[in-house]
Amino acid sequence: MKKTVLVFGLLILALLLMFQFSKYAVISGDLKVELIVASIAIVFFFIGVYINKKTLQKPNTPIEEISHKRIKELDISNREYEVLQKIAEGLSNKEIAQSLFLSESTIKTHVSNLLVKLDAKRRTQAVKKAKSFQIL
Repeated sequence: MKKTVLVFGLLILALLLMFQFSKYAVISGDLKVELIVASIAIVFFFIGVYINKKTLQKPNTPIEEISHKRIKELDISNREYEVLQKIAEGLSNKEIAQSLFLSESTIKTHVSNLLVKLDAKRRTQAVKKAKSFQIL
């Protein structure tokens, strides 16, 4: 956050300095207004390109492997694991049932089993625990 504030502060300072320089240049008659505006545009173009490159860089976070051993230890079936993935996507029981071609009551049963196996009280807590166990 401090770095962002510093960068934008420096950009504002650069803008103010350029306006002061352009004001002096126009008053003294050394430069034409078009050249001043063009130079300001070019400087801010390169600043924009630099900021864009910095903000679009993705941090190199290691991709964690799914622990299939842990899934077996928790005795989670393949269908329950599919339901857990759909819960992690934020789908409701009805949406999960439609996407997996099952009845809503079957999904409720799988969700209940998952909550017991993951020792969770809510769906969000189950997803959080599943991520901590590295099974999602």
